[in-house]
Amino acid sequence: MRSGTVTFSINVTLDGCVDHEEGIADDETHAFFTRLLDDCGAMLWGRVTYEMMESYWPSVARGEVDAPPALADWARTLDAKPKYVVSSTRSDFPWTNSHHLVGDLRTAVRRLANTVAGGVLVGSGALATELDRLDLIDEYMFLVHPRITGHGPTLYQGGLPSTRRLELISADPLANGAVVMRYRRAG
Repeated sequence: MRSGTVTFSINVTLDGCVDHEEGIADDETHAFFTRLLDDCGAMLWGRVTYEMMESYWPSVARGEVDAPPALADWARTLDAKPKYVVSSTRSDFPWTNSHHLVGDLRTAVRRLANTVAGGVLVGSGALATELDRLDLIDEYMFLVHPRITGHGPTLYQGGLPSTRRLELISADPLANGAVVMRYRRAG
């Protein structure tokens, strides 16, 4: 990823479901996300996603939870990565390298993206929708899983003011049937 770039990445099923329990969570998927983390400068989450991640991954990173090597590697990489959280209800984020992103959202996110080498990786669906409404998402990287769930939450459930035209950068299939779809804003 490039400095100054805000990339939204998330697991999504064929019918748009972004429920974190619906994707394929195998060694290949975790290795992909570990490489993605290595390429970015910082993570950006909303409070709800931060709290979900904080409740499990630090203990895996510390070796307190028995985990396969790919999962443990992902957890250690995530633990070391700077993590920024957007929240109006919480200001204390004790997980290693976690910071509260404050101020005007557009200004704070653009400043962050321009200051960290490798750009910012957004991993929260609701926050990404807000950032997209502010025209702050530069690239999209979806790991599309070969599943139809028939339930939500769904991608961009809150809606956008207009259609986003995207240009395909790459489409890379994984052995498990998922496909990494990478796009950038067109025009």
